[in-house]
Amino acid sequence: MAEAYIKGIGTYAPQRVMTNFDWEKLVDTTNEWIIQRTGIKERRIAAPEEVTSDLGAQAAKEAMEAAGVSSEDIDLLICATASPDTILPSTACWMQPKLGLEGKPAFDISAACSGFAYGLAIAEQFVRTGKYRNVLVVGAEMLSRMMDWKDRSICVLLADGAGAAVVSSEGGGGRILGSRLHADGTYAELLWLPAGGTKMPASHETVDKRLHYYIMKGNELFKIAVKSMADVTRELLEEVGLSEKDIDWIIPHQANIRILQSLAKRLRVSWDRVVVNIERYGNTSAASIPLAWDEALKDGRIKRGDRLLLVSFGGGLTWSAILVEW
Repeated sequence: MAEAYIKGIGTYAPQRVMTNFDWEKLVDTTNEWIIQRTGIKERRIAAPEEVTSDLGAQAAKEAMEAAGVSSEDIDLLICATASPDTILPSTACWMQPKLGLEGKPAFDISAACSGFAYGLAIAEQFVRTGKYRNVLVVGAEMLSRMMDWKDRSICVLLADGAGAAVVSSEGGGGRILGSRLHADGTYAELLWLPAGGTKMPASHETVDKRLHYYIMKGNELFKIAVKSMADVTRELLEEVGLSEKDIDWIIPHQANIRILQSLAKRLRVSWDRVVVNIERYGNTSAASIPLAWDEALKDGRIKRGDRLLLVSFGGGLTWSAILVEW
């Protein structure tokens, strides 16, 4: 079976920066409270004329350039998002003509904050089996359009951004050593958007009750998130014959600084081996891992031969781990 490589990575963050002090003017909160509870100091918010597929397309173009491939070389487009342009068609299809990929297969996956890792794992299988040579995986989110700006428990967390990677059968970049995916729908209502689907069709009542925004039970999610990410990490390491000591960098979903700190302690990994940029980007769901990964590559932290653990947790509930040797 063929190897699968991460040949290039790209990201895009909207220009508008929204600080905690900006949120102080809108909801009952403080800069100190937000930092203490989440670790976030600022985040990016998309311009009114931008949509999710615009953000994704910008990140995808950068990833393709980094990989040295053109639209003709891409065989498949996968978009992970929890904030699609529309329910139908997929955001991948809206993104497709912006990348010159008309006629190529394209689809969305809905795995919330685990979406990018799910996308990499799917792409890995297409490449390993020889079906495709180059798969473009995009994690793009515009969570600012899907959150209640009056709910301080969630609005200060979420943000907009995009990241992308080219998964290829051709060497270069990082080699995917393995992947593990999990989901448990019995916890679906711990993090969900209730209205707008067949379960609760849109109506005046659902709008009045503000049911078209994300609802999150943060305290219940915390313990499940830490345990699930630690467990899936150990499963994957056992599968590939490695241990926590063999990991050079953990690149986790940037959910909350306290979750990341607890994960590092549970895995007995020193904090300086965890890539964290939540203070500047907030929680961008499917975009958070590539945003952190790309930053660590560009600033030189990640060296050739380093082993990288991409680990995530999100609505569904979903959780996942990908191991890459750079």
